[in-house]
Amino acid sequence: MVNRRHFSLAVGAAATLGSFRIAQAQTEAPLVLGQSAPFTGPAAQLGIQFHQGAKVFLDQYNAQPGRRNVVIKNLDDGYEPDRCAANTQKLIEEDVFALFGYIGTPTSLAALPLAVKDKVPFIAPFTGAMSLREPFHKNVFHLRASYNDETALMVKQLTHLGLKKIAVFYQNDAYGKAGLDGVTLALSQLDLKPIAMATVERNSADVAQAVKAIVGARPDAVVQVGAYKACAAFIREARKASYGGTFINLSFVGTQALADELGKEAAGVMVTQVVPSPYNPANAITREFVDAVRKAGGGASANFSSMEGYLAAKVLTEGLRKASGKVTRESLVGGLESIDRQQFGGFEVSFSAKNHVGSKFVELSMLTGDGRVRT
Repeated sequence: MVNRRHFSLAVGAAATLGSFRIAQAQTEAPLVLGQSAPFTGPAAQLGIQFHQGAKVFLDQYNAQPGRRNVVIKNLDDGYEPDRCAANTQKLIEEDVFALFGYIGTPTSLAALPLAVKDKVPFIAPFTGAMSLREPFHKNVFHLRASYNDETALMVKQLTHLGLKKIAVFYQNDAYGKAGLDGVTLALSQLDLKPIAMATVERNSADVAQAVKAIVGARPDAVVQVGAYKACAAFIREARKASYGGTFINLSFVGTQALADELGKEAAGVMVTQVVPSPYNPANAITREFVDAVRKAGGGASANFSSMEGYLAAKVLTEGLRKASGKVTRESLVGGLESIDRQQFGGFEVSFSAKNHVGSKFVELSMLTGDGRVRT
């Protein structure tokens, strides 16, 4: 039987232990995440928006008592692989806890060997390329669905509408090739192939030759695998050349950035999405996210890219919560692997020891001419 004195002592001991843990967490050095991303140049909005979303969540997370702070050290790579590799080497030498939120396929591919070599967790790169998922690496975790998942939905939707003459406008690098491969694979399963293909160089909006090649083939639809500046330029120039077909973009394009670039000309342009809509309050994660952005102020805005950053940070900290024993890189990996069919406000994430791709979620959205996005 527990008497009142023993009960009071137990409660007092628990309170003391709780206070000790809070004090310990608050005095421990922050866990530093290293991020190399474009913060200047033609792809800058992708890095800026993802980082803003992640920071909104982490600022909220760090403000809670008993939490060991998690902060992001970000370096600008201008969406250039060589700069990204140099940034990654610097971050690893500075002993960051994990690499987080890298933006793009060519840059992430430049960083991947360094992260694998030094066994640094590489978490939530903003890319769906299969080349970052295969072969499997114990320290690499993907939040988003793959480009193959996105292009499969694109082709299914277009052909369902009777649009079978499909062209591909793609960036001339590993990202563009990943998207092209996805489209080609999806079409081949219907005994189809791209009617025309044309490229644009990374960080360029010189699309004149690509427009000429693709518009001349008279496709029903154009799949775009690029960043927002080049894709917006292609749409504008193709329409000037009297092309009246459908444009559909991979999620990496940056939905809000593309809408901002096109203005009224955005009407009817489609984009695949790999996170829930930040504009649909029916989603619990959307309500949470929009409220967090509102409270944060400071210039952050609610869009698909910042939503992905927010979710990536939320999932990472859940991995920390589930990590057993002392927080180490290895225990973070174990913690993330224990996230099994877990709901984050309706967005399901599932990892395991053999699966480090957290989500297969893909849906289509359409831009309007007044800056809005319909899903």
